[in-house]
Amino acid sequence: MAVRKLKPTTPGQRHKIIGTFEEITASVPEKSLTYGKRSTGGRNNTGKMTVRYMGGGHKRKFRFIDFKREKDGVPAVVKTIEYDPNRSARIALLFYADGEKRYIIAPNGLKVGQTVMSGAEAAPEVGNALPLQNIPVGTVIHNIELRPGQGALLVRSAGNFAQLTSREDRYCVIKLPSGETRKILSACKATIGSVGNSDHALEASGKAGRSRWLGRRPHNRGVVMNPHDHPMGGGEGRQSGGHPRSRKGLYAKGLKTRAPKKQSSKYIIERANKK
Repeated sequence: MAVRKLKPTTPGQRHKIIGTFEEITASVPEKSLTYGKRSTGGRNNTGKMTVRYMGGGHKRKFRFIDFKREKDGVPAVVKTIEYDPNRSARIALLFYADGEKRYIIAPNGLKVGQTVMSGAEAAPEVGNALPLQNIPVGTVIHNIELRPGQGALLVRSAGNFAQLTSREDRYCVIKLPSGETRKILSACKATIGSVGNSDHALEASGKAGRSRWLGRRPHNRGVVMNPHDHPMGGGEGRQSGGHPRSRKGLYAKGLKTRAPKKQSSKYIIERANKK
């Protein structure tokens, strides 16, 4: 995966940096694994706007992604690497030996024609999904479950990876991309390797119109509003004193939002970005 910078033939092209899409091998998704995705535009069932700055955007089809990888012991061949408009990572279409087709998140280094497996007997190679208890310490992993059989919840976006650092009793200690270190049950599955499309972080849209294509409407800052619209609004000129806060008056920066008695806090060994 690489990025390309375009010649500044227009103002929008001047700062535009996009991916090369060189790893993508199919332009049309597998029909049996897609369905039409409805867009809400930030409105609820009565038509009232409940989320601001959403609306418009290109039509999308949702691709069903296999985050559980429960077809243990059945080899699958990678048929295509595809673009997915619903996520930053690329997806890979697998053809299983028993005839079933499934999409997975494409890890870095996965190639068309490669064979992948899931289950305790699978080798710790890129694209294979194993229980954490069968993965060697120090291995780079992604698509990590929090509960056995629940499906992967952690480390799914482009370029991300976690590392299995040690084992303690029934738990494995994982270092997450945020810097947090936490314990996860050894029976939970994870996929070997890092998520592909790692250059996604280098991309730049180049113009406001690209945000509109993605369904994002212009975002208004609180300080430019009037006092009855936002706690940070009002004042003569460019007045912006006080602590940054949300429209409801809650502090926007530095306020701890995690529930103090949350049950899973006992599994966190070190919090992210701890000063």
